[in-house]
Amino acid sequence: MTTNTENQTNSLDIVKWGVAIVLLAAAIIGNQMFGEASVVVRALGVIVAFAVAGLIALQTEKGKQALAFAQEAHIEVRKVVWPTRQEALNITFIVLVATAIVALILWGFDAILLRLVNLITGV
Repeated sequence: MTTNTENQTNSLDIVKWGVAIVLLAAAIIGNQMFGEASVVVRALGVIVAFAVAGLIALQTEKGKQALAFAQEAHIEVRKVVWPTRQEALNITFIVLVATAIVALILWGFDAILLRLVNLITGV
């Protein structure tokens, strides 16, 4: 009995995804076809079509999983301790100095190897 229910759910999900894709395609094609219409009207039409397609997609199993994942990710992001402005500036300065030092070291190695190759080849 559960297999039959799963098949119905999967086929309904496929239909829902198909409707959502058709809505998205209609929004894009309609935006192109009605190019002479007001930009505001076209933008609102595209936004409404995308919102309806999103709501339809959220009714599927994958849509529900994606929404749950996004909610959990939002909770985790709120737990992050973000650096202060001063900490971010200090870290940025350290990265810039370290990059400059590595660049100077590589430039030195390049100069030494260039002179070595010139000495060997006589160019």
